[in-house]
Amino acid sequence: MMKRQLEPIRWGVAHIYSSYNDTIIHITDITGNQTIAVASGGMMVKADRLESSPTAAMMAAKKAAETAKDKGIRGVHVKVRAPGGHNGPTNPGPGAQAAIRALSRIGLRIGVIEDVTPLPHGGCRKKGGRRGRRV
Repeated sequence: MMKRQLEPIRWGVAHIYSSYNDTIIHITDITGNQTIAVASGGMMVKADRLESSPTAAMMAAKKAAETAKDKGIRGVHVKVRAPGGHNGPTNPGPGAQAAIRALSRIGLRIGVIEDVTPLPHGGCRKKGGRRGRRV
């Protein structure tokens, strides 16, 4: 009986930017230099209010994953990013979890899931004035 040779998995990195307005899935090679596939929620739906929805994120992730699989990527490390910074929210939008689930469902191996949201360390003064934003 002959043993089947296991071929090594070609890994990529799935950068998922998820805000409350849109979800962008960008799959690169392991170094992050070369783009393999890009899709966003806005490319999938017509209405502006649906761009950030989990459904649009799922469709975008599916499209990006299929392109990546055609180019030989078998597994992805996931980097999730929210707007962050000084004024943006530091928690990702509703599409992030749906996108990760869609990537695994399409048949890509999921490696490390990492949060890469930019966080301020002091820096400039936040907008809004002394008493904050009055609603």
